[in-house]
Amino acid sequence: MNTSKNITGIILAGGKSSRMGTDKGFLKLNGKLFIEHIIAALTPFVSEIIIVSNHPEYDNFKLKRVPDFVENAGPLAGVYSGLLASKTENNLVLSCDIPLINSEILAELVRQIDDVSEIIQIESNGKTMPLISVYNKSCKTVFSSLLNQGERRLRFAVNQCKVKNIILKKEQEKWVSNINTPEQLKEIRNEHTY
Repeated sequence: MNTSKNITGIILAGGKSSRMGTDKGFLKLNGKLFIEHIIAALTPFVSEIIIVSNHPEYDNFKLKRVPDFVENAGPLAGVYSGLLASKTENNLVLSCDIPLINSEILAELVRQIDDVSEIIQIESNGKTMPLISVYNKSCKTVFSSLLNQGERRLRFAVNQCKVKNIILKKEQEKWVSNINTPEQLKEIRNEHTY
């Protein structure tokens, strides 16, 4: 049984957010920052939370923050940096642009941890979501080698590992919505303000 004692939460908050024009972790929904929504969702499942970001503003949350091990190398480097800093075999990895993420989705990911899969990722609407996933620490060897070869595509890296996909039900898909543009932010605020 996987308890929170042997799972680390890793939040990727290092993106350039070129489409949004601002750091997505600091956007607000219902009076809380996106990053606060993610931290709240992760907390029941993990023993420690690591934020991967080069931005010192994230130190305000009093969590461990690590910079990207390889700069400007996208989410692949972010996941790798988190795995390097983690002390546990299993790691729940989330991007900071999914403020609706909830415990139902995370509980399902944790339930699916087994001795074979190196990565367990959500699949929503036919699309895999490597930034809502459980990564085994063993992936870091493969990721390190790919980063050294100049590879930057996270999906490519994920496909070099043993992967299990968890397909969401239609009614769960809204909880994993990525907010990448000001339009999407406006839409989510209209739909989910309470």
